[in-house]
Amino acid sequence: MKIIMLGAPGAGKGTQAKQIAAKYEIPHISTGDIFRANIKEGTELGKKAKAFMDKGELVPDELTCDLVVDRISKPDAAKGYVLDGFPRTIPQAEALTKALEARGEKIDYAINVEVPDENIVHRMGGRRACIGCGATYHVEFNAPKVEDVCDTCGGELVLRDDDKPETVQKRLSVYHAQTQPLIDYYKKANVLVEVDGTQDINVVFQDIVKILGA
Repeated sequence: MKIIMLGAPGAGKGTQAKQIAAKYEIPHISTGDIFRANIKEGTELGKKAKAFMDKGELVPDELTCDLVVDRISKPDAAKGYVLDGFPRTIPQAEALTKALEARGEKIDYAINVEVPDENIVHRMGGRRACIGCGATYHVEFNAPKVEDVCDTCGGELVLRDDDKPETVQKRLSVYHAQTQPLIDYYKKANVLVEVDGTQDINVVFQDIVKILGA
């Protein structure tokens, strides 16, 4: 079962990807993890990616796709995988389609976790992170026992810059410009399925399981 997760930043697609991977016993693959693993192992592709990252540049689509294809060729991905954070753009999606076709494969499902922008701004604005141990909380959904104090280490909880409304709005603008077209791309390929991401996390997961099958 070859799955792609789609959805705006903060829509909860990473959480759902991990649950899908655990239930169906397939790897949860994120591009960030792939980059880190290849750089740590000093692979040829990792060295190439590091050269761009060290200069503060984005890793080119072709190289990113090569890294992803290399990862999904590993034995643990033989039964399938969940791609989280890739593809992000149409050129990446086209490169992935081409690479999979060369292997006689294709994506089975592109799952779009749909959450309106205003919900995401509200949701992310409620996040708090501990400056001591990095534990995360949410003022509504997962509040600490004492306001602004970490349950684990007693450190101070702060609203990260990434989660501030103005930053979230910028990230959403980039998402709508670059990644939203992927929804149309996978719709045309007849593999797009959509779930309502405004529901409870477990309800969203149950909806996904209904689509994928037990």
